[in-house]
Amino acid sequence: MQSHTERTARGPESQFEAGHEVPIQHHEKPGLQADMEDPKPTSTHLPTEDAGYQKYKAAGKLKSKRAIITGGDSGIGRAIAILYAMEGAEVLMTYLPEEEKDVQETKKRVQQTGGRECHCLAIDLSKRENCPKVIEYALQTLGGIDILVNNAGYQNMVQDIKDLEDSQWEHTFDINIHPLYYLSKHALPHMKSGSTIINCASINAYVGRPDLLDYTATKGAIVSFTRGLSNQQVENGIRVNCVCPGPVWTPLIPATMDTSAMEQFSSVPMGRPGQPSEIATCFVFLASQDSSYISGQCLHPNGGVVVNG
Repeated sequence: MQSHTERTARGPESQFEAGHEVPIQHHEKPGLQADMEDPKPTSTHLPTEDAGYQKYKAAGKLKSKRAIITGGDSGIGRAIAILYAMEGAEVLMTYLPEEEKDVQETKKRVQQTGGRECHCLAIDLSKRENCPKVIEYALQTLGGIDILVNNAGYQNMVQDIKDLEDSQWEHTFDINIHPLYYLSKHALPHMKSGSTIINCASINAYVGRPDLLDYTATKGAIVSFTRGLSNQQVENGIRVNCVCPGPVWTPLIPATMDTSAMEQFSSVPMGRPGQPSEIATCFVFLASQDSSYISGQCLHPNGGVVVNG
């Protein structure tokens, strides 16, 4: 039997405990995981019932699958990429050129933990003409597409609509929702029965966060897009689902949130923010046959907040 010491040996990653406040830090956009202070975001470890944590245990659930993960360089995207590789999938990650440092670390960890090839594509998905290029590159490198994870996102805090610039509103939609349409549209002709599309929304679509009005609006659109596309594609055997995280410790937080927002970042029933690994397990579930009877649905890893969704 594994001892508590062995099970909780920390190595380079650490966990939040209930009541643990996030370290107040502010970084330049888009934010790099390499620059974040302890506790670092965790990509592969999950809490245990005795307040320790252990490394994710893979079971070959995605053996020989081919996955596109947007925003795969850090945070939730990094955790998804690593867990997918551990489960046997080959992955292609998209990222912004300024996130090169993070994506190289993710690539190294994907190859070390999963033993599979990892492909990286620096590209700006806010430009619609780039979306079909992602699909073309995936076909060249992966040889096909079984899983599309629409994870890339952008947010910037503005307290009142009168101060929200039109350019920011449009930019947020150009990153958070429009690529889902274009990527799905161009990927679907190459997907077959058993393939899956998984979109990343947010708790904010359900609670209506006032200081992230544009971000919240896009996340609500993602939920509706998921439901509509699911109803359209279910007859083809293609499932479409959504994950709606609550507060999660990713590079987006110190890069976009002010001090007051960060001080309230643990204000969920569980008393702590989530780690990317705790969100990524939802993406594994929805990509695998474990969720074979689920489509058009939203999962809510949010620390115990009850939402009507």
